[in-house]
Amino acid sequence: MTEKDRFFDQETGATIITYDIPHLLLIKRKVYEDERGFFSEVFHMEDIKKYTGIDFQPVRMNHSCSLPRVIRGLHSEDMNKLIYPVSGKMFAAIADVKPESPTFGKVETFYFDESDSKALFIPKGVANSICVVGEEPVEYIYLVDEHYHQGTVNKGIAWNDPDLNIKWPIENPIISKRDRNNPTLKKLFSEKFK
Repeated sequence: MTEKDRFFDQETGATIITYDIPHLLLIKRKVYEDERGFFSEVFHMEDIKKYTGIDFQPVRMNHSCSLPRVIRGLHSEDMNKLIYPVSGKMFAAIADVKPESPTFGKVETFYFDESDSKALFIPKGVANSICVVGEEPVEYIYLVDEHYHQGTVNKGIAWNDPDLNIKWPIENPIISKRDRNNPTLKKLFSEKFK
């Protein structure tokens, strides 16, 4: 991961990290622990608006569970997304697949585990994936700002695209049939590779 800038927001108490991929944010928050367990805020809408200019208004919250060795993605949707892993160990690869972007083809990678209190804001059109690391399932919650409906733009990119060159931390992954058949960036955007 290549940090561009790091901010501590006094109003919301979050550490906000930006990257070369426009509007990609990692949001870290303090965890308050005591004999009962812990408490942590996940995000404030103000953080996202202040550091991206995007007025993120979630309309859905989804809960996903993936088993060991699973890779989901790379998926690029026409919606902004905030992901928050809650259990297990997870690797995420995020790729800018917007052909008009100055960082087209750039990849950022992240590790999460259940001791972290961090969320990842992924802007629309940027491809995202998760990979389960270790022997425990990964559960994560994600908020999105669009309803899914027939015709929603959802591009899949080959998880093993040689031009993205993602260094996955596992061998012999479990991948859906759909994701095994996703095209490469070169096939989708041949004009960018001339």
